[in-house]
Amino acid sequence: AATKLASAEKLMYFCTDQLGLEQDFEQKQMPDGKLLVDGFLLCVDVSRGMNRNFDDQLKFVSNLYNQLAKTKKPIVVVLTKCDEGVERYIRDAHAFALSKKNLQVVETSARSNVNVDLAFSTLVQLVDKSRGKTKIIPYFEALKQQSQQIAAAKDKYEWLVSRIVKSHNEAWSNVSRKMLPSPEYQDYVYLEGTQKAKKLFLQHVHRLKQEHIERRRKMYLALLPQAFDALIPDLDEIDHLGRGKVEKLLETKPDFLKWFVVLEETPWDATSHVDNVENERIPFDLMETQPAEQLYEAHLEKLRNERKRAEMRRAFRENLETSPFITPGKPWEEARSFIMNEDFYMWLEESVYMDIYSKHQKQIIDKAKEEFQELLLEYSELFYELELDAKPSKEKMGIIQDVLGEEQRFKALQKLQAERDALILKHIHFVYHPTKETCPSCPGCVDSKVEQLLSSRFIRPSERNQKNLLLDSNIDRINLVILGKDGLARELANEIRALCTNDDKYVIEGKMYELSLRPIEGNVRLPVNAFQTPTFQPHGCLCLYNSKESLSYVVESIEKSRESTMGRRENHLVHLPLTLVLVNKRGDTSGETLHSLIQQGQQIASKLQCVFLDPASAGIGYGRNINEKQISQVLKGLLDSKRNLNLVSSTSSIKELADVDLRIVMCLMCGDPFGADDVLLPLLQAQAYRPAPGG
Repeated sequence: AATKLASAEKLMYFCTDQLGLEQDFEQKQMPDGKLLVDGFLLCVDVSRGMNRNFDDQLKFVSNLYNQLAKTKKPIVVVLTKCDEGVERYIRDAHAFALSKKNLQVVETSARSNVNVDLAFSTLVQLVDKSRGKTKIIPYFEALKQQSQQIAAAKDKYEWLVSRIVKSHNEAWSNVSRKMLPSPEYQDYVYLEGTQKAKKLFLQHVHRLKQEHIERRRKMYLALLPQAFDALIPDLDEIDHLGRGKVEKLLETKPDFLKWFVVLEETPWDATSHVDNVENERIPFDLMETQPAEQLYEAHLEKLRNERKRAEMRRAFRENLETSPFITPGKPWEEARSFIMNEDFYMWLEESVYMDIYSKHQKQIIDKAKEEFQELLLEYSELFYELELDAKPSKEKMGIIQDVLGEEQRFKALQKLQAERDALILKHIHFVYHPTKETCPSCPGCVDSKVEQLLSSRFIRPSERNQKNLLLDSNIDRINLVILGKDGLARELANEIRALCTNDDKYVIEGKMYELSLRPIEGNVRLPVNAFQTPTFQPHGCLCLYNSKESLSYVVESIEKSRESTMGRRENHLVHLPLTLVLVNKRGDTSGETLHSLIQQGQQIASKLQCVFLDPASAGIGYGRNINEKQISQVLKGLLDSKRNLNLVSSTSSIKELADVDLRIVMCLMCGDPFGADDVLLPLLQAQAYRPAPGG
């Protein structure tokens, strides 16, 4: 039957989100006529309300029940707000239901969404008896079951979010569309609503961002000690400065921007810089944080400790040098008690001191052996009366040791008796068999050094005969390498070609010579810039420079070229005739700069043992790098070198040896720091010099 309801012009509610936000939802009013009603939910608020008496509410509910009972429709008593329920109110409500024909009671909480569906399903079962009887669960048991259900759904939903959302820059609108078909998303939204699902998403995104920021922070803090080492490695510079002044000092360093970036907005972790993964430089405002301050203090402490350790090493060496107890060959175990103190142990491991001690021992042992060798030379008369087999008897060795025994240089090797005896025997062997192999200074023996020097300067006779055949046919050809940077080599090559005939011939002292030029301006280690090729054998090199940089390029190129042929059988590039020429920069009249470049060129020429030409005089060869006179001078020098090489004969004659211009008798001490190279090279590299026919 239809039942008249007094609810005219009241809004109908159809979801919990509508409460308090009525204006955001469709506003549908209750009809003012009769409605078909199948049953009633009789709601009782069991919370402690403000200015409200529960007994009065129960009387109102009792009167309402009496009216509803007349309709003969099923009634279910619903206790609301059980999450804030008062125990007495709940008991009284149950007693009321029990007194009214044993009405069914459902304890609910709309806020916690506990048993709300159960209240309606219980009423539906009473309306439709064909449905199975619904089991009514008390509020706290239902709350526990729901909490477990929500927790399980939450775990699954969070797993879904973590699987889909990998970046902290993801937006909810995009992610929610992706998750919409997933049952994990649907179940959680059904239980907790969209807003809580979004809240968990935002928490996950926030966590991702914090993890990303923390990774960046750790990376920056790991780089910071390296930046300190590179920019402020000097303790004296920073030891007295506060943090603010240190930051200003860092900004003045040339490599500051290599390590740091100064952001317009701070702090760095609240700006877009956190997502600039390609820029690994440290945000400078990170220096204001406590971890950065701790790292700076650790850097200071490290520098102080390094200085202290260096001082300890220096003090230890001074102890070794001044201690009368440290003698050649004394073991560390014996020496330790004389030179070690508590400070040494405090700052360095014993192994460090042992390493310093072993190096010091090597130095004093080597020095003692040298001085002992001098002692043996001074007492040369002791070794005159030995047999020719140079094997002294025990008696003779005893006499030698008795005579030398009072000398301090003999006593210095007291703890190295075996090595001292070996030095004596080696000296005796050298006295009676003086060769390079028995020389005490081997491999620093002068005989060995001179042989090595001469063999590196000259071609052996067998090779010389083969080369003469090639050189004779090539006497009228000059192959010239022109080495220069930034276009210098190409410009000069073009100027020389302009002075040649149409078929690249050049006139020197009235005779025509074929001239082949090879300008080089790049890395000489590359094949395209090599001095020598299968078709080009250089006779000389003209080196051009007009600045400090171009002079450095010339020196580096010459050294690289010589290194590339070192050790080869045919290494004539090592001794290739060189001419160094300073080219005036056009329009450059700075006398000071010119004078400086001339001085540097003369020093390099002396080092390379080559000819140095002053820059062309003003007004001669206007518009050219060097003048024609200088070019002719260079080519004539190369021609003389070629002729001298071709004059070498494979046969020697006494007459030629007798006609030499200069004879040199040289006496050098083996092992002398002033070596054979210093004496012979200036003579061997002179332009007028050539080897004797015998080599």
